[in-house]
Amino acid sequence: MAVEMFVYRLLIDLQGRALVVLADEEVEQLLHIWIGPFEAHAIARVLKDEPFERPLTHDLLSSVITETGYSVERVTITKLENNTYFAEVSLANSITTVEIDARPSDAIALALRARAPIYVNEKVLEEAAESATQMREEAEEIERFKDLISDIDIPEDFPGRKIPPEEDTEDE
Repeated sequence: MAVEMFVYRLLIDLQGRALVVLADEEVEQLLHIWIGPFEAHAIARVLKDEPFERPLTHDLLSSVITETGYSVERVTITKLENNTYFAEVSLANSITTVEIDARPSDAIALALRARAPIYVNEKVLEEAAESATQMREEAEEIERFKDLISDIDIPEDFPGRKIPPEEDTEDE
């Protein structure tokens, strides 16, 4: 069994590392997949609806699939093994359907171009998905803790605690 998901976020840090976040329809289950910068660029272009002067690799692949009489029916993140995700692209024509092994980042970039659904096997979600509710609760707890410690004034809140005087650091 698989759950349909969509690209919820695409995050890129200052070092250029990219993370695609898939979410289910209720945005309750989140799946984080680290991807390469080129694949992130290919996904971002589609999400932003940015045309490009010449076709990039995923655009070329999408054209080849269409011109050979197939269509991308769906992509599925099939398994997680040794911290590596695996995916399949389902291609169909009027006669047959074929499953092609793919990296999740390439499969997602292709699915977005073809407007095909993205699925994640339930077993993968059980192993790796995070609960959005739990993440929100943890973030709220961190904020409450920050508020608590920002309100503490050590001398007044802890009267028995003596704070040593600052040492004079001037040269003698």
